[in-house]
Amino acid sequence: MTDLILEWLLSNNIELLGAILGILYIIFSIRQNILTWPTGLLTSALYVAVFFKSKLYADMGLQVYYVAISLYGWYFWIKGNKPQNSQKVPVKKTSKVLWAKLSLTSLVLYVIILYVLLNWTNSDVPHMDAMTTALSIVATWMLARKYIEHWLFWIFIDAFSAGLYVYKGLWPTVILFTVYTVMAALGYTEWQKDLKSNEPKKNNVSDWD
Repeated sequence: MTDLILEWLLSNNIELLGAILGILYIIFSIRQNILTWPTGLLTSALYVAVFFKSKLYADMGLQVYYVAISLYGWYFWIKGNKPQNSQKVPVKKTSKVLWAKLSLTSLVLYVIILYVLLNWTNSDVPHMDAMTTALSIVATWMLARKYIEHWLFWIFIDAFSAGLYVYKGLWPTVILFTVYTVMAALGYTEWQKDLKSNEPKKNNVSDWD
């Protein structure tokens, strides 16, 4: 039994390391810690290999995007506009105009990704893969810009993805995304506290809204 466990651990070491780093990533993001981004970058690099092996090509491409957005988020959290007497970019609500833009962006991304998966890959779950990928692209941008509603995206995405990974037999990743779902709900609650504490403060943050 011990030999079987050891063999499994050795054969899934990349996925396990990615899962551990992924949990650290979400902890850091809940706390709005700048370590969110280097940790997320490393997690994404590992999952490129995991998802390629599992033929989840849209998810693999998403990890490449995560590497790029991690660099952007890292920069924005350091250099973005901050209120006076504050060391961090404030949490913000998503405006109605921005919601409309993000909804349209999600739909366009879904159609494009689905077309690619159906015509140029052997993905056996193209619709689900395309949907979670499109929403994840938008949600990660929202995290980089500190829009609180990105947590609501992640609650849905992570719960849905956990079911998808059960189907694929990626058990460490199933556990990871189940934890993600719970922690996304916690993250929304924690960011709400920060948002309320900043509501009386006016700042000159310029956003895509």
